[in-house]
Amino acid sequence: MSGLQIVAFLAGLGGLGATIASTVSNEWRATSRASSVITATWVLQGLWNNCAGNAIGALHCRPHHTIFALEGYIQACRGLMIAAVCLGFFGTVFALVGMKCTKIGGTDSCKAKIAGVAGASFILSGLCSVSACSLYAHRITSEFFDPLFVAQKYELGAALFIGWAGSVLCILGGTLLCFSVPCSSGKTRSPGTYRGAASPSHVSSYQRGQSRSIGQRPPPDYTNPSRVQHFDKNAYV
Repeated sequence: MSGLQIVAFLAGLGGLGATIASTVSNEWRATSRASSVITATWVLQGLWNNCAGNAIGALHCRPHHTIFALEGYIQACRGLMIAAVCLGFFGTVFALVGMKCTKIGGTDSCKAKIAGVAGASFILSGLCSVSACSLYAHRITSEFFDPLFVAQKYELGAALFIGWAGSVLCILGGTLLCFSVPCSSGKTRSPGTYRGAASPSHVSSYQRGQSRSIGQRPPPDYTNPSRVQHFDKNAYV
């Protein structure tokens, strides 16, 4: 099942790359063009920066200078995305060690356990990423469709879709790695044994019994009259 593990590793690695790109992106939400009179300028917001651009191509970004003044959902999304990146990184390292096509990691049973840990790390990374993106998207949509919300309304940015795609890849890669663990551990055999042949104890006992039956003479049959008569005639000769 090394091919399945390679596919799972590539899926998890692609998911990790998409998660990192979504985390550092500034396009988590963009200003809605439908509610704006001036369409030549727009505002982009991310987890770390606020950016403003225009039709000429100029883009000016200003980072969030404070942490405590930020809204709670932004801080929660920051923590979830950082956790997703860290879990994806550890999942990639564990997958490299636990795959059967690599020469590190010890025995097959040990590599199977490491591959299982890598799969769990990828799944947790995908869950953290999809939770952060869904929380941010829920806030955007709730503000957009709220008729009492009079401030600037935003739409879903490209970073959210990249984050969702990365989370799907991470969950897919982790699931494939977890399914490859029973296949890897079930095919391992203890050294020096062969299941198709008989055990050495049965073979040795059979050989001992056969040699004993060949070397041992059968007991004399005294029920035969000829043998008894022959013994009577030659008893004292």
